[in-house]
Amino acid sequence: MADRGESGGRAERELRRSSDRRGAARLDKVFPVWLEGQRGGCFGVARNISEGGLFIETRDPLPLGSQVRVSFPSQWGEMTAVAEVRYVCHLLGRLADGAPAHGTPHAAVRGMGVRFLYFEAEGAIPPVVH
Repeated sequence: MADRGESGGRAERELRRSSDRRGAARLDKVFPVWLEGQRGGCFGVARNISEGGLFIETRDPLPLGSQVRVSFPSQWGEMTAVAEVRYVCHLLGRLADGAPAHGTPHAAVRGMGVRFLYFEAEGAIPPVVH
């Protein structure tokens, strides 16, 4: 009986792990990024970066499957990655305490989860992103 419970718990953990798209550990760090894609360029706020990608809050997320150049500061200078949009998020909710934020009791988050395809070499001529 103990073995059945142990294997059942293990199976449940495996199911949870396989259903989570985030395979790598994430760092909950917030920093500005510059985005360039099919609609031009804009600033975004990066969150939850991992080895494989990150989430970027932006007013106008790109469509699924789009490629985007993400440039972000680092202690060694600016770094740029080419990434693919894998997830798009448009959330609208109420603030927990009901207090208005800028005149409205709602909070909104828009953004996209991207998967890194590759990092550009410093000084390289950027390829056309589509």
